[in-house]
Amino acid sequence: MAWLLVIVAGLLETGFAVCLKLSHGFSRLWPTVAFCIFALGSFGLLTLSLKKLDVGPAYAVWTGIGAAGTAIYGMIFLGDIVSTLKIMSISFVIVGIIGLQLSGSAH
Repeated sequence: MAWLLVIVAGLLETGFAVCLKLSHGFSRLWPTVAFCIFALGSFGLLTLSLKKLDVGPAYAVWTGIGAAGTAIYGMIFLGDIVSTLKIMSISFVIVGIIGLQLSGSAH
């Protein structure tokens, strides 16, 4: 259950990173509000998961999901440049996330 919280928190991190871009420096109301909601949800779930998980792997998985998710979202929906190297690098991050999740750091 704790790893599920980390995964959802990582997806919410993707949401707050995208909303941060869409807020244009917090000058647009609704993306700013969405950023706050996603950020609070993400940090809240990560905090709950840390009651059962080691901080290192949990934080790495959380940031990895957020980084990979944000990069993928940007390429698909925001017109970010797509390259073979970028896709390979995101794949390596995802493989690392899976490895950390399988490391069995739950107490």
